[in-house]
Amino acid sequence: MNTELGFAHFLAQADLVARCILVAMLLMSIGSWFLIIYKGARAVIAHQRSRRFLSAFWEAPNLEAVAQQLRGTEVGDPFSNLVRRGLAAIEQHRGRDEARRLVDAGTSDEFLTRALKRSIGEDMARLEFGQGFLATVASTAPFVGLLGTVWGIYHALVAIGAAGDAGLDKVAGPVGEALIMTGLGLAVAIPAAVAYNFFARGNKNVRAGLDSFAYDVFAFLGTGTKTAPALAAVYQAGDRVQRRMLDENRAAQAQEA
Repeated sequence: MNTELGFAHFLAQADLVARCILVAMLLMSIGSWFLIIYKGARAVIAHQRSRRFLSAFWEAPNLEAVAQQLRGTEVGDPFSNLVRRGLAAIEQHRGRDEARRLVDAGTSDEFLTRALKRSIGEDMARLEFGQGFLATVASTAPFVGLLGTVWGIYHALVAIGAAGDAGLDKVAGPVGEALIMTGLGLAVAIPAAVAYNFFARGNKNVRAGLDSFAYDVFAFLGTGTKTAPALAAVYQAGDRVQRRMLDENRAAQAQEA
């Protein structure tokens, strides 16, 4: 029985194609673990900062106190960035002489709504950084490993055929070595798949929180008053949106008629 078979023997006997496949899986693994550690650390930090900011926001006596808190501080989480962008939009809209640019067009409510939507979209784009790579690795790494296995089995069978000895002890070793590639592919894909699902779920929760918080920010900045949960102002804003949509639908129906 040959006791020299194993991963080291497989590497020594691997040709250029097998080595390229191994390098590709190594790069995918390094990239995946870098994103897992980087995004995981940023997610933990952002979550802690969001909790501190939201606690300070709801405890603040008015929006001016929130603005003072945000001045001179770096953007550390999506929630503080949402309020910062909303305050900047209000100041920009109040200070304009006339709408000379398309971005400044519309009423104050429309201008503020667009600013809040842009803030949420930009923050979500930053949070989703690297997830495409994780999804690609999770879906392709097993097939890359399988390609290496097929290539290794092919060369092993060719070598056995050339030697003229097809005994089980001669076939099992090389074929077993080739299966290492499939195992490596799964080892690369599984962490990437788990991390992608974890980050996707976390981003979904952040998006839901931002959408809910945006209604309160819109109500506070639009009315200038702080009600208990700002439900009355939110309902009024929702009624205005519904009335606007009904008017637009009636106008479209009149044009079609």
